[in-house]
Amino acid sequence: MAVGVFDSGLGGLTVLDAVSRALPEVPFVYFGDNAHAPYGVRDADDIFNLTCAAVERLWSEGCDLVILACNTASAAALRRMQESWIPDDKRVLGVFVPLIEALTERQWGDNSPPREVAVKHVALFATPATVASRAFQRELAFRAIGVDVEAQPCGGVVDAIEQGDEILAEALVRSHVEALKRRMPKPEAAILGCTHYPLMEGVFRAALGPDVAVFSQANLVAASLQDYLARRPEFLGAGRVSKFLTTGNPQSVSDKATQFLRRPIRFEAA
Repeated sequence: MAVGVFDSGLGGLTVLDAVSRALPEVPFVYFGDNAHAPYGVRDADDIFNLTCAAVERLWSEGCDLVILACNTASAAALRRMQESWIPDDKRVLGVFVPLIEALTERQWGDNSPPREVAVKHVALFATPATVASRAFQRELAFRAIGVDVEAQPCGGVVDAIEQGDEILAEALVRSHVEALKRRMPKPEAAILGCTHYPLMEGVFRAALGPDVAVFSQANLVAASLQDYLARRPEFLGAGRVSKFLTTGNPQSVSDKATQFLRRPIRFEAA
């Protein structure tokens, strides 16, 4: 009954933690493509090919349902995968959907005309590839009107996290928040549009100030997955064992994961 969770590196562990708490009876197989991280500086074809390879590896572990706990992959590859690549007996879900639902207060399948929502000024912090895809703005515009989105490509943050350099990551976050606030001085809400960023959520919140509502994806994804599996239990898959897989060096990745999550994590070679 294993469910796969994929990210380009360590960021998806924030989603894994949340879904594991929400569904303690379900084993999860985590796949981090650390050897090719970060995805946020790659082109769309490269992201598509790497994501498909990772998903196939999770399918081989008995995970009929895979969560793309990577905003870059969700933004740049998921639509193409769903249209032309995923077989009928498998499912691949992204992390954008629960975020858009929370911000617009409407279900994904609600195709009624776009309407006004409470939040008018939104700051989006994401990787350069996610920002370039404009996937967030496109999906938001389909459901809401009158929302001003200012996107900040946060170059270097994922690299610093993957390298285990918390000091550099914190400095980069503060710099990116300052850059965005020069263009949008008073955002009402901020989207942490990369699953690595919750590891720096406290720094984002401090830099943004107490009046900004911060939307982080992990708990939203967990609630959405709970609901999905209640409706579609057939996609729990055939796997039975939880494990952590990486294309990188297992010892190095384990050490960095343990450092950021502050609990022991042990990866094995994918």
